[in-house]
Amino acid sequence: MAKPIKYYIVAADALPEVFIKVAEAKRMMETHEADTVGAATQKAGISRSAFYKYKDAVQPFNDMKAEHIITFQAMLKDTAGVLSRMLAVFATSGANILTINQSIPTNGCAAVTISAETSDMAESLEQLLTDVTGLEGVIKFGILAG
Repeated sequence: MAKPIKYYIVAADALPEVFIKVAEAKRMMETHEADTVGAATQKAGISRSAFYKYKDAVQPFNDMKAEHIITFQAMLKDTAGVLSRMLAVFATSGANILTINQSIPTNGCAAVTISAETSDMAESLEQLLTDVTGLEGVIKFGILAG
């Protein structure tokens, strides 16, 4: 029986350089900066064998967002307008909010979980994370599942 595949989200700076270069070669081929695997791997600075070894296993997180539902978790200050400003960022990004769950505020903070369809986002997932994290009253914001 085949062992199920596990996936991890890892910061790019923690990955071996070859994985980053494989992702870059894939990007070059998708954007037609390189017409062949040979050209893409040469520009990225890796061998063709390294590319073929890892090409199916390396996928930038931003590329995985298409047609996916992502669940975000936030800790917000119990202040008027904080949730509204956060939802405005989602609306501006093009994310389609499916569910919102908020706990009863305790100690001046409330936990909020938002599930959103992200395939039609006009901006990157990283930009959404940056924009929400920078809002006044947002204590913590990140991806819970996706």
